[in-house]
Amino acid sequence: MDLQEIFSNIESAEVICLHFPYLRKTLLVDPRSDVEDPPLVQLVPMAKSVDERLRSLRRLRPRFTQPEKITFVPWPRYIESLTNLGVWDKLIGRVASGDHPKLARNFDRVLAELRQLETTEFAAAITGNQYHTIWEAAKSGDS
Repeated sequence: MDLQEIFSNIESAEVICLHFPYLRKTLLVDPRSDVEDPPLVQLVPMAKSVDERLRSLRRLRPRFTQPEKITFVPWPRYIESLTNLGVWDKLIGRVASGDHPKLARNFDRVLAELRQLETTEFAAAITGNQYHTIWEAAKSGDS
């Protein structure tokens, strides 16, 4: 993972999509704004394709044109690494504006939601809820 490339893409893209494959979620950050619509910071389900993501973005942001540059960043690491590696601060810096005071709360809310989703997913993996262990496969093969 090239952090400098990620930072560069965050700074230059019109829309940023950070994918969390093991959570099946995407952090959608759209820094564009106007008088009526503030920047968007929202956790959404993962899209199956770029076209699907563009359609969902059009539904979420109908007043804006289709972005020319979207960056898609898969994030297979722990959620805490977003803050530890400075990615979260880069995202906040990209959309920071004195015109939108609720934006910081949106980032805090989304980060808390990501942390909770990760904790829930890890607990499910440990307990076997929604997961199949290799030992289950071995046991069923013995029958």
